[in-house]
Amino acid sequence: MGIAGLVLGIVSAVGFCMWPLAVVLGILGITFGAVGRGKARRGEASNAGQALAGIICGSVGVLLAIGLGVLLIVQP
Repeated sequence: MGIAGLVLGIVSAVGFCMWPLAVVLGILGITFGAVGRGKARRGEASNAGQALAGIICGSVGVLLAIGLGVLLIVQP
């Protein structure tokens, strides 16, 4: 789960110019990262750092995508 969150978060952060898709991927990256982090806390996984990076990258991707979307919609 941590690796999936990391990959989705990176794709979201890098591909923020496709803002509708980046928002969805970023939310999925945050979700998978949080689940992976919980599993690492319980000792079921050993990749807590990757899960945290997925949460961070997913959050950055969502923020960049929303910012770009607002910029494109508000601009005349």
